[in-house]
Amino acid sequence: MTTDPDDPRLLVSTDWLAAHLSDPDLRILDATWFLEPGRDARAEYAAAHIPGARFFDLDEITDKRSSLPHMAPLPELFISRMRAMGIGDGHQVVIYDNSPVRSAARVWWTFRLMGKTDVAVLDGGLGKWLAEGRPVEDLPPVMRDRHMTTQRQAALVRDVTQVAAASKLDSHVIIDARSAERFRGEAAEPRAGLRSGHIPGSRNLPFGRLYNPDGTMKSADALRAEFEAAGVDLTRPAITTCGSGVTAATLFLALERVGHRDHSLYDGSWAEWGSFPDLKIATGDA
Repeated sequence: MTTDPDDPRLLVSTDWLAAHLSDPDLRILDATWFLEPGRDARAEYAAAHIPGARFFDLDEITDKRSSLPHMAPLPELFISRMRAMGIGDGHQVVIYDNSPVRSAARVWWTFRLMGKTDVAVLDGGLGKWLAEGRPVEDLPPVMRDRHMTTQRQAALVRDVTQVAAASKLDSHVIIDARSAERFRGEAAEPRAGLRSGHIPGSRNLPFGRLYNPDGTMKSADALRAEFEAAGVDLTRPAITTCGSGVTAATLFLALERVGHRDHSLYDGSWAEWGSFPDLKIATGDA
């Protein structure tokens, strides 16, 4: 089986990271986040992380003005937190997770939203790293402030008004990363108070279908086949969505991997859409 080459702006292998682990301008982030209660991502990071990794808290580095979960942070907050973590201009950033929802993709998208392009997801995450017997540590990294500049890329994110217009006008293909049962409205949402169903006109591609059994992302050709099987026309502009904007980032990453260039992420996702009784919903298959 052939694999796609390492791309430090998209996805890198555990071999690539091991070879570059001592690079002075490499910065590693543990972006583990759990939807279900019972696991503490920060505590797991403290117990064992890839050497030098910092912890990126999705629930803390967020838009404090919003009641919605982990909305994209304002640039000022992002800069402040990254500088305090010793991450700045000129660094190559590699992000990994040990989460079933592949939360590293969400943090990768956040960096992209801020105009940072020298950033990649570790393919296979911490699970693959550990399975290969590679080193971990429980020591906090030494962090020195580093200047950072951002340039927010507004085209990479969509709000509820824009998504409602895209749904009504059929101007974009809207791709939902949630499970088929949640998409069809047959399963209750994990967050209380949300209706069940999906954005009218959207297509369903559960994010788990984009990964191999070892947690690595499928090849570009295999990803393209998954999009096509889900009824996604890859010649059209796309908006990705999910429950709260985390797994939608896996779809965003996969679209980049297949060479699609006109796509954005609905940050509020179903946590927002499903809470508004005046927004239309659909049930069943697309």
